[in-house]
Amino acid sequence: MITLVTGGARSGKSTFAENIYKNKEDVVYIATSKIWDKEMEERVKLHKLSRPSYWRTYEGNYNLIDAIDKEKYYLLDCITVMTSNIMFDISQDAEYIDYKLQEKIEDTIIEEIEKLIKEIRSKDYDLVLVTNEVGYSIVPEHHISRVFRDIQGRINQKVASLCDQVYLVACGLPVKLK
Repeated sequence: MITLVTGGARSGKSTFAENIYKNKEDVVYIATSKIWDKEMEERVKLHKLSRPSYWRTYEGNYNLIDAIDKEKYYLLDCITVMTSNIMFDISQDAEYIDYKLQEKIEDTIIEEIEKLIKEIRSKDYDLVLVTNEVGYSIVPEHHISRVFRDIQGRINQKVASLCDQVYLVACGLPVKLK
């Protein structure tokens, strides 16, 4: 079973996703965050405390299939952070990201997720993917922010089409979309 959980910031999506596996011991948590500053260090620490310590953690944004081993359950949190990491890896310090570069960024991210889903399905394992719904707010003022929002929206659409079920979480309440 491949499940996508989406929602806004602090909507409860990670908590909902983790609760899907609350009674499971053979879980791998695929963490996509990079610690850049004190705030991110604290966020990562809080995320670690929110899940069972016996879950194995794999950290990365690339070669996600390397996370797969004998465990049956996998949780990737989150695609949005993965998108920003890969976007900045590819675009470097560009002040303008044209459509060709946007396509390269999207293709890289989708390829990683598709490979992960394919491998999970081939082993008859389960995967929960967490992502932010970033299109519900105002149109960002800056080009890079608009590009990120657009890329993330298109990635979310593609990933949702690959999943067996999709949940939207708002105010801590999950709504099944698919």
